[in-house]
Amino acid sequence: MLQQTPVVRVEPAWRSWMERWPEPADLARADTADVLRAWGRLGYPRRALRLQECAVAVVERHAGVVPNTEEELRALPGVGEYTAAAVLAFAFGRRAVVVDTNVRRVLARTVGGTALPAPSYTAAERALATAIAPADDAEAARWAAASMELGALVCTARSPRCDDCPVAGLCAWRAAGSPPDEHAGRRRTQAWHGTDRQCRGRVMATLRAADGPVDRAVVVAAWVPGAGSMTGGDAAARLAQLDRAVAGLIEDGLAEQDSTGRLHLPR
Repeated sequence: MLQQTPVVRVEPAWRSWMERWPEPADLARADTADVLRAWGRLGYPRRALRLQECAVAVVERHAGVVPNTEEELRALPGVGEYTAAAVLAFAFGRRAVVVDTNVRRVLARTVGGTALPAPSYTAAERALATAIAPADDAEAARWAAASMELGALVCTARSPRCDDCPVAGLCAWRAAGSPPDEHAGRRRTQAWHGTDRQCRGRVMATLRAADGPVDRAVVVAAWVPGAGSMTGGDAAARLAQLDRAVAGLIEDGLAEQDSTGRLHLPR
């Protein structure tokens, strides 16, 4: 839930989720449509499907108990390097190299002397993070939590609170005079308005709000509300975009279409 989604949006959804499905077995047998509705607007709803698939795998392979080794965790659906490390550190108190955006920024500044890390995670960053993480399980788990919190609350991207930083005296970036972001020209800002992603989100919101299958006209109205007043080319482009979004949602297993062409959440 926290992947690319702020904590302030995740916490209430997570609490509600855990009250409803406290154990992997509970989530494994849940109705997929209910899972997608509960996921709501957290973003990238495919993650909700992977999480339910993961719960099913935990039940089938591990008797409903989340495994505590990296190999077993990474064999679960949707679990990659970061998620496996985070579970090992925060759920089991084990040594793991947990590197998110905040940790990357802390290491880039304190050790690398740069304002922000490169756009993509590099092998050099992975090696640095591995070398810095303490060898002791408990200390490594505390370091993982501390470095994430430092980046989230103090060493922030736009307005770092250097005067409040406990490692300001060790920071190579501050010692260098806080130079600007050397990777600024390589960064891309993700547009949202009018994109296929926004279209997919609008369709999913419509399906989540419906009690049953939704006619195409309802989906069209949700994405092209002024189709009647738009020029032919504009309306055709928006409708083609809608068709792409619907086809993608069906392919991803996030929506289904009945024999009459109506859409609904997976059952």
